[in-house]
Amino acid sequence: MGVIAEMTKAGDVFSDGMDSVVIRNVVGEIIGGRTLDTTGFDGKTVRAGHIIICETDTDTWKPLPVKDGKYEALPEGHTYEGVMRSSRPKEEPLAPIMYAGEVNDVASPYPVSDELKSKLKEALPGLYFKHD
Repeated sequence: MGVIAEMTKAGDVFSDGMDSVVIRNVVGEIIGGRTLDTTGFDGKTVRAGHIIICETDTDTWKPLPVKDGKYEALPEGHTYEGVMRSSRPKEEPLAPIMYAGEVNDVASPYPVSDELKSKLKEALPGLYFKHD
């Protein structure tokens, strides 16, 4: 009789299964990703498509703040850097970040207003927000 291997791992699920729907096409990403500072982030998961920013003075990368289900304005001294390529738990914020490619704006974790799209396009010209 052979050895039987357990091929499943029990654990918490942090993805809602929408990652491949939100991220439609990856053209450019930060090699190795970044570790995010999730201090003050209310969610349990930083989901695929979440906008990522960087505090320029400290080189601290973090999710764009959200309030009442909407992205807040870019804090002073920060820059837009891209979007999460796949979901990660807040406690393990090892972030794969895409700066060029296509994001499904309808399936994104939070609404992406036309004003925000315009600001992101200026900062990240290779990042597109589209939907079917």
